[in-house]
Amino acid sequence: MLSVGSVVIRCSDLERQLLFWTAALDYEPRLPLDDGFALLRPRSGAGPNVSLDAVPSERVLPPRIHLDLYADDQQAEVERLEALGALRVHWPKRPDDADYIIMEDPEGNRFCVVDAAPGAAA
Repeated sequence: MLSVGSVVIRCSDLERQLLFWTAALDYEPRLPLDDGFALLRPRSGAGPNVSLDAVPSERVLPPRIHLDLYADDQQAEVERLEALGALRVHWPKRPDDADYIIMEDPEGNRFCVVDAAPGAAA
């Protein structure tokens, strides 16, 4: 049997990304921290880990893989993530009735915030 243990995000500034993703997801780092790698795990214990790997790599758009983050209050979460340093990404092909908002972290890694409120499509 296979299961997702961790999603790995490459980054240039490990400390900045550590601060962003722990606050964004309410995750905590596994201690002790490594100079070039950090494994973040959910404080609640449920869900996959997110690992940060300090190996700069070329940014490709559109990305081949991204995170879909489900939110009960999409607008509040988008505003909270913006306060943490995330940016909204405009995509001209996004349907008017889309249930997601495209964002990127402080290093430009893209993710979507999906409306998962009760009764929403997600």
